[in-house]
Amino acid sequence: MKLHSDPASALNTVTAYGDGYVEVNRVRFEHAVVFGPEGDVTAWSVSSFEEIDAAAMAQVVRPDAPKPPEVLLVGTGARQRFLAPALLRPLLRAGVGVEMMDTQAAARTYNILMAEGRRVLAALIPA
Repeated sequence: MKLHSDPASALNTVTAYGDGYVEVNRVRFEHAVVFGPEGDVTAWSVSSFEEIDAAAMAQVVRPDAPKPPEVLLVGTGARQRFLAPALLRPLLRAGVGVEMMDTQAAARTYNILMAEGRRVLAALIPA
């Protein structure tokens, strides 16, 4: 599905998604990615929800970062799945909200929160 984009924006925007890919700033990624409104879109070392462990979560966000995100959106693939509470505990203690949803919903939600100027971070596994 193609999403509307603001070509004047310098912020990272999900511009499309579909079976097996996520597109950010019109660049297609066929692997899991992590990104926020500013900065690079980086590869995430997981290829499926089952591979998410403490090390994978540490690649996404450090709870002790100077400006941690307000919310982390985890796109879990084709369907919504939930991470073990132990993986979320460090983030929640640091005040980082965590939402898990299917990747398409996470992509749409990211764009809305990013457009509102929120400190949002997306970790998306293509559906």
